[in-house]
Amino acid sequence: MSPQHGHAPHDGPHHHGHGHHHGHGHDHGPASAAARWRHRLTHVLTPHSHETADKTDRALEASTRGLRALWISLAVLGVTAAAQAVVVVLSGSVALLGDTVHNAADALTALPLGVAFVLGRRAANRRFTYGYGRAEDIAGLVIVLTIAASAAFAAWTAVDRLIDPRDITYLPAVAAAAVIGFLGNEWVARYRIRVGRDIGSAALVADGLHARTDGFTSLAVLIGAGGAAVGWRLADPLVGLAITAAILLVLRDACREVFRRVMDAVDPAVVDSAEHALKHVPGVLAVGELRMRWIGHRLRAEVAIVVDGALSVRAAHEVAVAAEHALLHAVPKLTGALVHADPAPDPGAPDPHAVLAHHSA
Repeated sequence: MSPQHGHAPHDGPHHHGHGHHHGHGHDHGPASAAARWRHRLTHVLTPHSHETADKTDRALEASTRGLRALWISLAVLGVTAAAQAVVVVLSGSVALLGDTVHNAADALTALPLGVAFVLGRRAANRRFTYGYGRAEDIAGLVIVLTIAASAAFAAWTAVDRLIDPRDITYLPAVAAAAVIGFLGNEWVARYRIRVGRDIGSAALVADGLHARTDGFTSLAVLIGAGGAAVGWRLADPLVGLAITAAILLVLRDACREVFRRVMDAVDPAVVDSAEHALKHVPGVLAVGELRMRWIGHRLRAEVAIVVDGALSVRAAHEVAVAAEHALLHAVPKLTGALVHADPAPDPGAPDPHAVLAHHSA
């Protein structure tokens, strides 16, 4: 059996049964002296550790930052929606009502994401061997359903007002509420997107883009207020329909993001970077199968590398360790990889994987 190397995805104490650890002092086996010195220089310039406890600390720190971003944005959007709701009651603006409902729904999307971040911090176990990071994907589905519900409500309210037009009062307050909605959403959008990209959470980035679109729909309410000011009673419900259309566009983008994550989609550029790093590891003759997947806001990889068939099991394992080490440097958000070392085939020798052929699709 070819040697493999990898880490079990748990948060408890991690023991290696193969006589090495991932501290900075380990030897990379077949690596040349020059390569080892270059590696040490890299660690000096970018100090880090590959110990399981350190990886767990970074993952927990990412979840903590995500939770902080969620609660702060929830508070900001909650205050924004509350201020707009007061104006809705006073003015009767259906466009502002649609925007308020959408802002409130956007604020509430922090709740399923918050639950997902908390669940994601739980340690892997015998049943959930990869941990609970997939809870973020479930939260993404909840967010999609929430956006769809807000679009349906905004459309129903706008159509009802088209059938039964009503006058709008307190127009200056409506305009002010629209500006407040824009400022609140834009601030939240910038904050969520920045934190989401830093920690690798596609759900948080998508929610930030959602908030940004909400901000522009808030500005659209100004058009309805302006139309009502010049006596065009249909301006308000028509803007409400326009906001509904904007919500549907956001829904389409959110569905795309969630679908890609549920289907284990990874940016091809990330795969290219991983493959490039593996090919430059001393002792790696070729890169076979390379698979990567997101588990919440963390990446996992599985790769088969080809090594010299004359290497001992220990030496081939050292190459596998160096390969994982290179991946951890090259791929942001990667928390671990399972590396399988295949011996380079000898001319005329049987394929060592032939016995598995009948199990392949």
